[in-house]
Amino acid sequence: MKFENTGIEKMKAELNRLDEVMEAHKLVRAGQWDYERVTYDRKFEMREGTFYLRLQGYAVEGDVDTFKAMIQLMTPLLGKHYYPHGVEYGEGENFPASLVNQCKKIIEDVKNEISKFAE
Repeated sequence: MKFENTGIEKMKAELNRLDEVMEAHKLVRAGQWDYERVTYDRKFEMREGTFYLRLQGYAVEGDVDTFKAMIQLMTPLLGKHYYPHGVEYGEGENFPASLVNQCKKIIEDVKNEISKFAE
């Protein structure tokens, strides 16, 4: 599921500050990066299954590995994990309304914090 038109997809932010904001909202980057891209995930374990809120971005300046990069954020996603295949984001997935609302709140909170220093 894509969270379209949140405004976060229009934001650019410095990697280190972005890491701090994401971590404060339990969105973890861990090893999910390469030289040009970053992925922040928040895991939700529910009766209906395991879900991930995913915020991604790519470097428009610098390199992620040097921790000196300007990151262009992308449209947030919500996916359901299927063992052993991975996470599915398809339109045919059923996401609990309470989870969707919680994710919208997290995205809005993250956006508001990033807007204080974003380009």
